[in-house]
Amino acid sequence: MSDNADGALMEVLEVPHSADGRRVDKFISANAPDDFSRARVQALVRAGKVTVNGIVPKGTSVKVFAGDVVRFEMPAPEDATPEPQDIPLTVLFEDDDLIVINKPAGLVVHPAPGNSDGTLVNALLHHCAGQLSGIGGVRRPGIVHRLDKDTSGVMVAAKSYRAHIDLQEQFADHGRTGPLERAYYALVWGVPPRMKGKIATHLGRHPTARTARAVVEPGRPDAKYAVTHYEVLETLGETKRGVPIASLVECRLETGRTHQIRVHMAHIGCPLLGDREYGRKFASKGSSLGDEAGQTYAALGRQALHARLLGFRHPMNGETVRFEAPVPDDMRQLMRALG
Repeated sequence: MSDNADGALMEVLEVPHSADGRRVDKFISANAPDDFSRARVQALVRAGKVTVNGIVPKGTSVKVFAGDVVRFEMPAPEDATPEPQDIPLTVLFEDDDLIVINKPAGLVVHPAPGNSDGTLVNALLHHCAGQLSGIGGVRRPGIVHRLDKDTSGVMVAAKSYRAHIDLQEQFADHGRTGPLERAYYALVWGVPPRMKGKIATHLGRHPTARTARAVVEPGRPDAKYAVTHYEVLETLGETKRGVPIASLVECRLETGRTHQIRVHMAHIGCPLLGDREYGRKFASKGSSLGDEAGQTYAALGRQALHARLLGFRHPMNGETVRFEAPVPDDMRQLMRALG
């Protein structure tokens, strides 16, 4: 391996008998360093940056055979476009391959129009400076799942390419064949029809709200199957008729759709407290809570949803790890005020 003037590394590989007859792109991606995806290899082949026995292959499907010598340039990872920013993070765990944080409410995960900086990605770029091996050819953290801006709790991000791929596969599998586990605390209006249950629907685009989701018919092109398991842990407060005002519910995800918990709890008539998107019909209920509870509810300013638990298989050592984040102060104070 040698350096080029532009910082790229020249890799030289000899094809072993075990790889005889393999496609050149598959051979390189299987034997290159851990920050080199197959898509990047294919781009290098097309750019003429790969040779087999000194000859540039005519395409990515060209096969290599035992004894062939494959040379290719491995460009240095580019700096990420978002700027690193010194934003405080509560780190629950960190090693060379991943970082687990307790995301505060109000922190956007990814830069986007209207939120070009001040995001979790900006914060991770600063916190992990010099530790990111490159994902897709860019020094950036690998975001494998998201929490809404106003949802707090446990999140994991990858620092290496291999960890990123492994975690992506685990989240795509939704824990069907592995140890992935996700549990949330939600404060909802009223009490669900059963103290413990399963909500299974199809979710798709809302018919009128551009960024919202809704329960839809399974035959729609955008319909995605979604399953949430819930359990009522505690009822809070009482109306004059002795009916609980709200409930603390634990939700466990079997799938991971956009706004899934928020849509599902609203679907069974118990939207999250403070949810301006899916709990609009309950917006006026805050004024009926009494002075202390009403003021605490008004101060919440977000949907009362917290990712309390995240478990997964560590991509490198294969051990099952679990991380928890306590109920944040704003939700705790509201529970106390509701009684």
